[in-house]
Amino acid sequence: MSVNTRLISAPPEAVFAVLSNGWLYPVWVVGASRMRAVDDKWPAVGARIHHSVGVWPALIDDSTSVLEWDPPRRAVLQARLWPVGEATVSLDVERSGEQACTVTMTETPSSGPLAWLPGPAAEVPIKVRNVEALRRLAYLAEGRAD
Repeated sequence: MSVNTRLISAPPEAVFAVLSNGWLYPVWVVGASRMRAVDDKWPAVGARIHHSVGVWPALIDDSTSVLEWDPPRRAVLQARLWPVGEATVSLDVERSGEQACTVTMTETPSSGPLAWLPGPAAEVPIKVRNVEALRRLAYLAEGRAD
């Protein structure tokens, strides 16, 4: 399990405006390279976004689904990237003043080879990747707040 936290200079609603736009997924999620489709019901529980990871022509197509959606406080996603595996990603958002919030991203490998690795072997690369993911999410949310 990897836990990352970032203060974002935008209200929680701006963070959820980014999260609710499935087409923005590859802009803030490190490793996602393109979107193929977004379910009409996104971000309702059970809805999926269909993305690819990698660089053409070596792309892996997979999807991410919504497990929990409670704006502007919490979103839980099930990210798939087979053959690497799956991970449960929780984004918990707490207001920090009028125009800021703290986002805590918790990612837990839930199946596949990544879930079998011992503690730090999986946690360190996920933590580093999610530092950048939260930085990108902040840029998008802060731009929307202006």
